[in-house]
Amino acid sequence: MATVRPFPALRPAPERAADVAAVPYDVVTTAEARELASGKPWSFLHVSRAEIDLPDATDPYSDAVYGKAAENFARLEREAPMVVEEGRHLYVYRMRMGDHVQTGIAGVCSLAEYDAGVVRKHERTRRDKEDDRTRHMVALRAQTGPVFLTYRDVDEIDSRVERATREAPLYDFIAPDRIRHTLWRLTRDESDVIEQAFTRVPLLYIADGHHRAASAARAREELRRSAPADPGSDPFDFFLAVAFPARQVRILAYNRIVKDLGGRSPEKFLEDARRRLEVFDGAPAEPARKGEVSFYLAGKWHGLRLRARKFVASASPTATLDAHLLQEEVLEPLLGIRDIRTDKRIDFVGGIRGTSELQKLVDSGQAAVAFSLHPVAIEELMAVADASEIMPPKSTWFEPKLRDGLLIHEI
Repeated sequence: MATVRPFPALRPAPERAADVAAVPYDVVTTAEARELASGKPWSFLHVSRAEIDLPDATDPYSDAVYGKAAENFARLEREAPMVVEEGRHLYVYRMRMGDHVQTGIAGVCSLAEYDAGVVRKHERTRRDKEDDRTRHMVALRAQTGPVFLTYRDVDEIDSRVERATREAPLYDFIAPDRIRHTLWRLTRDESDVIEQAFTRVPLLYIADGHHRAASAARAREELRRSAPADPGSDPFDFFLAVAFPARQVRILAYNRIVKDLGGRSPEKFLEDARRRLEVFDGAPAEPARKGEVSFYLAGKWHGLRLRARKFVASASPTATLDAHLLQEEVLEPLLGIRDIRTDKRIDFVGGIRGTSELQKLVDSGQAAVAFSLHPVAIEELMAVADASEIMPPKSTWFEPKLRDGLLIHEI
């Protein structure tokens, strides 16, 4: 069973919600964060990326940055202002991006269940990124950005959420990127009903936010040293999350560019690719189905079909993913890229930037070839997590993104 528990949120006053809400800390560089927060004193980027308020040469992982984050957080609480919810509540969080709408439940989830695998993972985390958010959480004594979870749909939860969205929202605003964010606060009784309904959900899956979850687990261990020994009941034994039903989750492709062809000419690369795989000309920039990859080379789009013999019932879920097969069939044998985590010749482009970005990078000479993949299905992600396997790096791009600063879990 899964825990999605009501909590006493720290949150902006409604009239400040749009001013406070900020993109997740890890989707922008320091320079981008500084530009986005310029002239916006209440932007949560002043807390999540506090180096923007220090000299340009400041190490973003220095003690000064975490001290500045705590200082900015206290100022925001005091002056924005931020308010602490009276009582424990769940929230309904809806995001609308164009025609796409997804509506989830915001609350806190059990780190004990995270440890036990009830909250399932599909991604490795980097120690340096964990170190950063762990220090941030401990410095603020708060989790300020939610983990994006998904679960297999439950009719009772869906109907309760639909009923809640007929009421007046707590927040409703359109962010600068044109994504609409709407939140409703559930009554205590309705929160209790939905909390109980989640006990019939066997598993939760991390879609986006593996580092936030891992950092929350590490912050728990650090804070427990100075807390009474009552494991499982302290605020730091839970992590902030929004859980969306799987059928609503939108996954975009995570595409690849390679800077050179390993000494080959474009013509030679095509010739060698045709020897290994079925290659066809005039392919669409976005492949139409699983098992096909489009690639942009020397001003033209081509397509290739990954070898069908790889898709066998006994194969692991990871082995059937297009990103894995592209690595096995093209990137390593043809381009000599053995480890995409460390090879400097390869880079990744989130699907939100579109295939026009791939063309631009190749046409400008910044890349020699670009590969456009079909998006991973949510069922594939769940199958990988259920098998305790790890997705290939940069396999999924979830869009739209939850905002930092709207609901904060004090620990």
